[in-house]
Amino acid sequence: MCGSSYEDRWGGEFGRTVYSQGTLTKENYGRDHHPRNFCMWLAGGGIKGGVTYGETDDFSYNVVANPCHINDLNATLLHCLGIDHERFSFKFQGLD
Repeated sequence: MCGSSYEDRWGGEFGRTVYSQGTLTKENYGRDHHPRNFCMWLAGGGIKGGVTYGETDDFSYNVVANPCHINDLNATLLHCLGIDHERFSFKFQGLD
């Protein structure tokens, strides 16, 4: 997934549901946090452009293809920036 330029990255820790929570009105049209999946837009910082990874169901509710753990995403970002992610990995209660 890595390219060569160093520019901007953008992302968030939560997705948003694709549907409104409760009754949809002019005053209440928000969507709720969605912890099962989220999208992230990456550009620069060594990220290769034009890559889509992962897939959700038709309601964007559940991951149906290529789930990615946040630790793997962090390792990829660090790798693209030329940093060895294992320097930041510590075993704790049996987990890396």
